[in-house]
Amino acid sequence: MKYALVFLLSLAIVGCAGNDELPDIAADTGEQQIYEEAQRYLRSSNWDLAVRSLQLLESRYPFGKYAEQAQLEIIYAHYNGYEREAAVEAADRFIRLHPAHPNVDYAYYMKGLAAYTSNEDLFARFLPTDESERDVSQAKEAFAEFNQLVSRYPESPYAPDARARMVHLRNLLARHEILVANYYFRRGAYMAATNRGRYVVENFQRTPAVADGLAVMAQGYILLGLDDLAQDTIDILVLNYPDHPNIDKNGNFKSVYTLDGLQRNWINKATFGLFFPPTPPQFDNRPKL
Repeated sequence: MKYALVFLLSLAIVGCAGNDELPDIAADTGEQQIYEEAQRYLRSSNWDLAVRSLQLLESRYPFGKYAEQAQLEIIYAHYNGYEREAAVEAADRFIRLHPAHPNVDYAYYMKGLAAYTSNEDLFARFLPTDESERDVSQAKEAFAEFNQLVSRYPESPYAPDARARMVHLRNLLARHEILVANYYFRRGAYMAATNRGRYVVENFQRTPAVADGLAVMAQGYILLGLDDLAQDTIDILVLNYPDHPNIDKNGNFKSVYTLDGLQRNWINKATFGLFFPPTPPQFDNRPKL
């Protein structure tokens, strides 16, 4: 109860902070003065007032020397104020109005960053969860946006960070496919599981999940009775990933179901299958924390 009250209080404080009144600015206030006021709000992380003052600047001086810079900083303020959709809209607007602007790469970068961080929430910061278990639609969007940036502006100062995030996103998307394959194994949908493993192997080369993709394929082929395909896949797994947890020291595939049939523990055998039945196969070669 105590923690719930603290949490609600923190939300109330954040809500109050976002309702600050923008001080009255006289109609004859100069462009530079409004811009400097906006910069003060940015420095103090008052994102709501920063956005409103920058929007006021742009509306009063749409062709002034700070107008384009104000549009870029509105993107930044929306993003830092956790208004991800507004940040994307502001970035899209800037790209549409200024496609040849020397800083348009920043708008593309911020679109990717907004999608990249859109799934972050307060609870995820204090209770870390497996990213690959969440909805990955935003991860796909972020990858597409970063890809646009590095394709259009490979020399952009934001390109190295975008590429690094793309590597992380590919690993995340590949791992998500393995989790889905594991789910299909639990449901007995062996063909669907096998197809997910193949998709990882074919589309996510050089990601850690490829080894599990091969293991998924091998298990799926075994369960489907396609022993020749299973053995070919096992051979590839042994050749490229001999230390995979589903490969024993003799190079044989070890799992609940192998080419030698269902592997049952002794208790299950002794009780004629009444206790400790075999669990569906699950694959995850990531180091255990």
